[in-house]
Amino acid sequence: MVSFISIVFIILLFTGIPICFVLGATTLLSFLHQNGLQFMPMLAQRIFAGMDMYVLLAIPLFILAGQVMGEAGLTDSIVNFSDAILGRLRGGLGYVNVSASVFFGGISGAPIADVASIGSIMIPAMEKQGYDLEFSAAITASSSIIGAMIPPSILMIIYASVMNMSVAAMFAAGIIPGLLVAVILMGLCAYYSKKRSYPKREDKISLRQFLTICKTAIIPLTMPFIIIGGILTGVFSPTEAAGVAAAYGFMAGLLMRTLTFSKVKIILTNTVITSSAILFLIATAKTLSWLLTLEMIPQTIAGFFTQVTTSPYLFLFLVNMLLFIVGMIMDPGVAIIILGPVLAPTAVQLGISPLHFALIMTINLIVGLVTPPLGFALYTTCSVADISLESLTKTLIPFVAVEVGVVFLVTYFPSLTLFIPKILGLIR
Repeated sequence: MVSFISIVFIILLFTGIPICFVLGATTLLSFLHQNGLQFMPMLAQRIFAGMDMYVLLAIPLFILAGQVMGEAGLTDSIVNFSDAILGRLRGGLGYVNVSASVFFGGISGAPIADVASIGSIMIPAMEKQGYDLEFSAAITASSSIIGAMIPPSILMIIYASVMNMSVAAMFAAGIIPGLLVAVILMGLCAYYSKKRSYPKREDKISLRQFLTICKTAIIPLTMPFIIIGGILTGVFSPTEAAGVAAAYGFMAGLLMRTLTFSKVKIILTNTVITSSAILFLIATAKTLSWLLTLEMIPQTIAGFFTQVTTSPYLFLFLVNMLLFIVGMIMDPGVAIIILGPVLAPTAVQLGISPLHFALIMTINLIVGLVTPPLGFALYTTCSVADISLESLTKTLIPFVAVEVGVVFLVTYFPSLTLFIPKILGLIR
């Protein structure tokens, strides 16, 4: 049965059909192969059960908040604020790109939304100012994944729902790694800016202009602090925080008079389409994960790892190598749902903190969003920048390399992830 599942999955994967249908069809054909029509009603039940979780309500609400930010023009305010602070440095627009991703990521938690909103503004602006198109696209793609590391991260919500972990603890654990990636990318940006003599903004911003920019930006910049602060202090749950973020975004758009009825229609349509795709993906992935559990595959893989080594350090190295490969060919949400229940119990047996391992796994798979052949943020960037995949991938190599370095820092220095949750009392 295991061989049948593997063969069907690989064949369907390489046909190019959407991954959610690959997962669903693999489960369906496996049911038919083993039991005929006897257990077909159970398949429908498992798909429904895969989405029937309260915490998953946060996903469409955070997507809604991100859509509001983009359509209401609030993203422009974030970019202008970042430019007012960092634009005078050489290569300043590169710094602006990264910092804008940090602020936007604190609202939407979705790298693709980051690329679509920040990238559509920053890439043309950087190219116009004399930056190489490849560099502009690379810094946009590589910084977009910060949004999946810092709260609110949709991938962390998925992991928490699958592994029954605290969403707040995972959000808190992702803050330092996300900011670390931002700092390192800015360092890389500084290196290339000096090497290639990239421009800096020559005109100075007066105090009056700066105050005006701050006044305009204070509304969207307040949102991440409300979301993160409310979750970490226990004022509201992640799902409630998502609702607050969406409501705040609508009110901000109305106050700034940038939100029209036609834009609301676009926002709701995009939110429904994106949310439906993600939730259906989660449902089919969890259904396949349930089938794999019935076939004792998680126990088999866990037994393999424990036979190879009992060292937690070597185990984590092997897991990282596996996740790097998986991240290149599989959607990170799917990989989390399928591999989380397989790998996490073994990690706990070896004395690794469940929260620490959760961050290792999610951050590793997040990097896969900008690696070929299946990096969704990579393809989105190619579309936004109108650049070939080959050119972007070649330029991305050093950016991805430093992000892989962060993965290993997080892996072997647990305090990077556990420090803030311990301070907040979210873990012992």
